[in-house]
Amino acid sequence: MNGRFTVRGVVFSAIFAAIAVVLSFLQINLGFSPVPITLGNMGIMLMGAFLGGGYGFLSALLLVVLGGLGLPLFDGQGGLGVLLGPSGGYVWMYPLDALFVGLLVTRIKGNGWMAFIKIFLSIEIFGSLLCYVTGVPWLGHVLHVSLSKAMLLGFWPYLPGDALKALATTAIILPVRRIYPAWKLTGSRQSQVAMLNEDTMIS
Repeated sequence: MNGRFTVRGVVFSAIFAAIAVVLSFLQINLGFSPVPITLGNMGIMLMGAFLGGGYGFLSALLLVVLGGLGLPLFDGQGGLGVLLGPSGGYVWMYPLDALFVGLLVTRIKGNGWMAFIKIFLSIEIFGSLLCYVTGVPWLGHVLHVSLSKAMLLGFWPYLPGDALKALATTAIILPVRRIYPAWKLTGSRQSQVAMLNEDTMIS
């Protein structure tokens, strides 16, 4: 972000946070687990990939903070009860998910199959699997079950769906970023040029 925020970057951060909110309403509740299958984390994948690391982090952090303060941003629910509930551990990792996805995806060049595979793996590992690092242990803590039991309730059943979401996100990103790369959405490159021009004029 070149040391400063841009108005365009903040606006698109809010827009992608809103997209994640809408996607969170699309979910399937499993009878054996309190953790639903949701498209909400696909919104996190998209914000990181489209906005880059800095603004992706901002967008996800905005979502988590406002939701924690009580706004109904997670399937119509909000407040500390959500962040401290069974699914809370997954939500905590959202800002880091978006950060790492953004840092990696925006550095992957090209639009061929190799780029597709690299982007998919980046999104799958950091936009999906990273959530389980805090999500599964916290689920076990809330439900008072062992880690292996928590993995049965909040990890293994969700892997196929997460892979499909990562594939879908990759398929969306590749064609769109040719026209709207992250710097164009956030205005970051323009800000850098303006800063360089100002420095040149001063010198």
